[in-house]
Amino acid sequence: MTDATTHDQITGPFRAPHNGFQAAPGSIHNDEVAAKLGFKGGTVPGSVHMDQFGPMLLELYGEAWFETGNLSLHFAQATVDKEEVQAIVHPGEPRARLQMFNRSGQQVCVGTASAETRDTGSEVARRMAEQTEADPATLRIYADIKVGDTTADIPMKVSRESYDVSLGRITERLAIYDEKGVLSPAHIIRLAHMSRPFVLAKSKQPYVGLFGALEVRLLAGPVLADRDYVGRTTMRKITESPRTENVWYEVDIADPQTGKDVASVTFMIRAMKASSPLWG
Repeated sequence: MTDATTHDQITGPFRAPHNGFQAAPGSIHNDEVAAKLGFKGGTVPGSVHMDQFGPMLLELYGEAWFETGNLSLHFAQATVDKEEVQAIVHPGEPRARLQMFNRSGQQVCVGTASAETRDTGSEVARRMAEQTEADPATLRIYADIKVGDTTADIPMKVSRESYDVSLGRITERLAIYDEKGVLSPAHIIRLAHMSRPFVLAKSKQPYVGLFGALEVRLLAGPVLADRDYVGRTTMRKITESPRTENVWYEVDIADPQTGKDVASVTFMIRAMKASSPLWG
């Protein structure tokens, strides 16, 4: 659903995304944990905001987007449970520009979308290329993780039952989710995020992490609920800021029966230095 469409902008309605992970101990989504790190409350996962662009992607590209489309977001401002946000799309070629704002006008995220699987000028691809590699000697949380590290044979599946429960909370519930079991962008992230214990197995606990950027690339979609998939990961870059250590990695998702890749996801995970005793 969109509120308004003009020749240069598609504006969605304000929505109030739910933070379904407030009870998770040690998580940035937990109010107490987030408050200690300077956030106003437990944060809504950035992936949840991806679904708010769903109707606009459908309007721009049709259902073909769920087969070979690209959605790429960089997060600038965390939001909390039921905080209202509005998605805006500026159509263009070779890619559309995406924005999201809260009620006070603060920018929550910026990004790009296109009908092309591999967009070398996507928001996340561009930002990753512009980042300077961290000096390995300065890393503490991610000290044992190296660019080029890989993992493989990771089982992945979103059950139809759990998907149906999630659809009851989704900000934009499209017919293809219910009728065809097509996974929404946020649930493709959920599927790929099942790789996290493997790809970040050598990170030094405890620490609190959060999504800094996410990109979904559909290669031979749609990606479906109740379907078995297998994942493999590649560490692409490790960067640092005064407050965080950051890993950038790709998760390729394949059909185990054909061996064909159906989707690929890029994660940028920020590890909060203040949450780690190594930075105490």
